Amino acid sequence: MPTDRKPDPAAGVSAPVAAFLAHLAGERQVSAHTLDAYRRDLVSLARWGDMRGIAIDALDSEHLRAFLADEHRRGCAPKTLQRRLSGIRSFYAWHLRHGRVVVNPATGLRAPKAARKLPEVLDPDEAKMLVETPATGPLALRDRALLELFYSSGLRLSELCGLRWMQVDLDDGLVSVHGKGNRERIVPVGTHARAALAAWRASTGAVSGAPVFPGRGGAPISPRAVQLRVRQLAQRQGLFKHVHPHMLRHSFASHILESSGDLRGVQELLGHADLSTTQIYTHLDYQHLAKVYDAAHPRARRKKAPGDDSA
Repeated sequence: MPTDRKPDPAAGVSAPVAAFLAHLAGERQVSAHTLDAYRRDLVSLARWGDMRGIAIDALDSEHLRAFLADEHRRGCAPKTLQRRLSGIRSFYAWHLRHGRVVVNPATGLRAPKAARKLPEVLDPDEAKMLVETPATGPLALRDRALLELFYSSGLRLSELCGLRWMQVDLDDGLVSVHGKGNRERIVPVGTHARAALAAWRASTGAVSGAPVFPGRGGAPISPRAVQLRVRQLAQRQGLFKHVHPHMLRHSFASHILESSGDLRGVQELLGHADLSTTQIYTHLDYQHLAKVYDAAHPRARRKKAPGDDSA
């Protein structure tokens, strides 16, 4: 008999893992994607322990170090190992708070360092070119509103897809969204985005409870549909690079930081729980400053022109 019940993420796992996953789903209300990642990482660790006759809640720091080393030898990338260690550390920290273990064996462990890949961004001219897609016809009005809101407010893809009109205050230029961990934040909406949203709403006559960007059947538009549409619009506007929704969020953050220098403010606008997550945008800014320096400073290192033997 068909059912709409979602699969239980704690099914088929040990009791300690099941209890932690229930906490994540119930109290912390993490996304299904995050919950699945925790489950896979903890199942891998539990299986590793089972093969050695050790329950997951009896592993010590040496066991965890050996597990990470084995995973590294198997070809796990440093970034993957960092994520796994973070989940394992959270797992033991929660059990420690509830008196189910006497020590967190993951404390002090470090995964191999991963090369930090800077996010690719659009420059201001490219962003302007993208968002100013011609707004003629209902679908074009939607596209313009979608792009303007992305770049104006730095929303995550999931936040934009789930947005409803009751969360949008066009008079005051504010939008209220629920981000990761179900944390609510209020972010400003720029003048151009407000105008685009107002034109889009007027064309649809949507009520306050309706999705801002509906898909088929009136349900919220799917993330995949937005990804495909953004790529199509970028190509149509002459941006022949891999443009995706998160690039607009990166561009928003980079351009705000470049203009204001207010890292803490950018953190609040993006909804980052940890300032270290936001600090990657300072590296983008430093890259920009380095280019300015190389182009302008009399003593900056420059490539010699052919035949130029001057000191």
